[in-house]
Amino acid sequence: MNTMQVQLGDRSYPIYMGAGNLSKPELLTQHIKSKQVVIVTNETIAPLYLQQVTAHLQQYQVEVVVLPDGEQYKTLATMDIIFSTLLNNRFSRNATLIALGGGVVGDISGFAAACYQRGIPFIQIPTTLLAQVDSSVGGKTGVNHALGKNMIGAFYQPQCVIIDVNVLQTLDDRQFSAGLAEVIKYGLIRDAEFFTWIEDNIEKILSRDEEALTIIIEQSCRNKVEIVASDERESGIRAILNLGHTFGHAIETGMGYGRYLHGEAVAIGTCQAADLSKRLGWLDEADVKRIVTLFKKAGLPTQPPTDLSAQEFIKLMAVDKKNADGDIRLILLKKIGEASLPISVDKTALLATLNNYGRD
Repeated sequence: MNTMQVQLGDRSYPIYMGAGNLSKPELLTQHIKSKQVVIVTNETIAPLYLQQVTAHLQQYQVEVVVLPDGEQYKTLATMDIIFSTLLNNRFSRNATLIALGGGVVGDISGFAAACYQRGIPFIQIPTTLLAQVDSSVGGKTGVNHALGKNMIGAFYQPQCVIIDVNVLQTLDDRQFSAGLAEVIKYGLIRDAEFFTWIEDNIEKILSRDEEALTIIIEQSCRNKVEIVASDERESGIRAILNLGHTFGHAIETGMGYGRYLHGEAVAIGTCQAADLSKRLGWLDEADVKRIVTLFKKAGLPTQPPTDLSAQEFIKLMAVDKKNADGDIRLILLKKIGEASLPISVDKTALLATLNNYGRD
């Protein structure tokens, strides 16, 4: 097992990474400070891992919330189910909330923990690759709105993150590939050597070789931890973690939450960002081809939906937390391994990408 510390002063916390971590009760119980525990999970994960986690908590008062599975349920209405459970059982502000699931469960649970009695402790146990390498680390929590993804939320750090590599063996192929979009992102934004390693080892990764999985989780977390430690609330460098996300969020919102998995939309959005970077003279055609080829090998889509027009993209991209003074601001690539900070892009170049990439 490897332990990595997220250094945030009095909000610092460990990330435990390793095979079999769900079978180590001490990782969990040392971070629970009262007898009241609520576990939030979903219909897919509950039959697989809920009993294993609750077996470690027999000395606690445990309540369980089983949410429906899917991005379309990442809403304030779903979050209210958690609040009702906490209130009906008279849970205090010392109660601990455990998020057992993927990114949706983690985001909703973290936001509920941030809001209930103005903040209760919570623990992340991510069960998807995307959640393990990205959404469980860094304290971003929130829900979606019909007009925009992740526009309602809070920065709220967990007590710890417990990652068990073994749970990835039960993850379906589509969800696994979706997680690889975020893994590839780390290579693109700041770690060219890691990007090349993924290219060279993509077959081992897709076969879910334990050593390869351990490497991509540890290296992804290391990249994110370093960024978060220097910019917890995304006032600067942390914004580069959003490469491809402005395009991707537009796809998710415009096509209806759940039609595209988050990682699938980010993969398409990153390819669009690469195309725009080429139009600005930063990447060359060979760079773009490397990026698109790796996403394809990872089992991810690379072409935008044809029924989402350029003007619809623009309208949806205008609802984004990085925008300022009415300008759409994007993370682009100066080269493989180096991302730009958010920049306002010439609308002609942006429309060229939206009208032409994947549509000719």
